[in-house]
Amino acid sequence: MESTFHISSYCHIKNNSVLLDGEPLYSSPNQEFSAFIKSAVRHVKTNYPKFYKMDHLSKLAFLAADVLLKKADFSADTEHNIAIILSNRASSLDTDRTYQASIAEPEIFFPSPSVFVYTLPNICMGEISIKHQLHSENCFFIFDSFNADHLWINTQSLLKQKKAEKVLCGWVDFDDKNYEAFLYLVEENGIIAHTPNEIKRLYKT
Repeated sequence: MESTFHISSYCHIKNNSVLLDGEPLYSSPNQEFSAFIKSAVRHVKTNYPKFYKMDHLSKLAFLAADVLLKKADFSADTEHNIAIILSNRASSLDTDRTYQASIAEPEIFFPSPSVFVYTLPNICMGEISIKHQLHSENCFFIFDSFNADHLWINTQSLLKQKKAEKVLCGWVDFDDKNYEAFLYLVEENGIIAHTPNEIKRLYKT
């Protein structure tokens, strides 16, 4: 009998709010992103000193992943066969602008390695993997808009081929002051069917 897969949990971060499975977990209106994400990470008790050194995109992805993986009660001391498939529209453009500004003027040319390291969007997956000891496949796609069908196809393939026990999927985009994260965890157990239509429904929730 062919295995069927389900979405066990999902998380949104947008409009200065963090939602878990559609329910508000934290909200702090009228804050810039930097202040909001710092207060949110303290509220959900994400204990990871390196968080404050990350770029905006990595902070966004890291917090959404941490909310989901803590709910799943995975031990940070044990390796987990969890793949990551993420996507966005702006790639690492926000950090690219910061880095470009640091090298634009010859008189004050000062490229920063701590900024340069985040000029690839997939670095956020590395931060998640280090914190939660995830050892499996990962990939980051760039689309014009949220593409549930593509995420579904790749996730189904990984799970059916048993290249991962679970897959952390979704959309995490940061561009200037605009940001949005929608991450969900796919596995055999769960109550929400893992289908493109259900993924689209949850994304729009």
